[in-house]
Amino acid sequence: MWIAREKAEAYEIIAGKADSGLLVLCDHATPIIPPEYADLGLCATQLSRHIAYDIGAADASRQIAGEFGCPAVLSRFSRLLIDPNRGEDDPTLVMRIADGALVPGNARIGDDEIEARITRFYRPYDDAIARTIAAMRATGKNPVILAMHSFTPEMKGRKRPWHITVIWDFDPRLNVTLLEALAREPDLVVGDNEPYQGGYRGDTLDRHVIGAGLAHALVEIRQDLIGTEAHARAWGKRLAGILRPLLTNPDLYEARIHGSHPA
Repeated sequence: MWIAREKAEAYEIIAGKADSGLLVLCDHATPIIPPEYADLGLCATQLSRHIAYDIGAADASRQIAGEFGCPAVLSRFSRLLIDPNRGEDDPTLVMRIADGALVPGNARIGDDEIEARITRFYRPYDDAIARTIAAMRATGKNPVILAMHSFTPEMKGRKRPWHITVIWDFDPRLNVTLLEALAREPDLVVGDNEPYQGGYRGDTLDRHVIGAGLAHALVEIRQDLIGTEAHARAWGKRLAGILRPLLTNPDLYEARIHGSHPA
């Protein structure tokens, strides 16, 4: 059974084997903002920054999906419109100021417009993830979930030394073995829950994965390392090679609820 390719305004599903055992997610895949939003009043320079999307994450995700023949679900709207990696009640769901940049199109946003963006962008993407996970589980094999993100080389004047990091909460199954495998790569500086701690209430993994007991990992790659398609795909290929032996562990395909940090 195959997960079919879909391309809608809010999401893209990359086709793959439903029983592949791996699903790749990319919440912040693109800086796309529909024309009627007039770029939210931002210039092209601002829209090319990390505030609009996770630079390189989409190309790395596509490469990993291709390496495994597995499905992937990618967003097709900028996180500046609405952030799909937040709960609907999260105050940072729509950012008025993003890393020091005022977002004019969000500055005076009201509840009606937030609800309109939830309906048009957030929920269709969220539903695509839910449908894909359900279709994969229906094969009798639970998927491992790999969430792909990227982070800036520095934040507020502080340099971030890590090349790649793993963000996680309480489920150690893939996270610990992946951290150990990455640590064996002599040229990599690896972060464990850097530059932030896992376990945000209402985020994508919380909504779809943790409560279902699915094994998972959230990987962040530093953006200056994946700033071109070629570099991002090279990193995707490398990460796939590191993951491949880890994904032979049958324990990863059992649903086990490990809980999460309290809200």
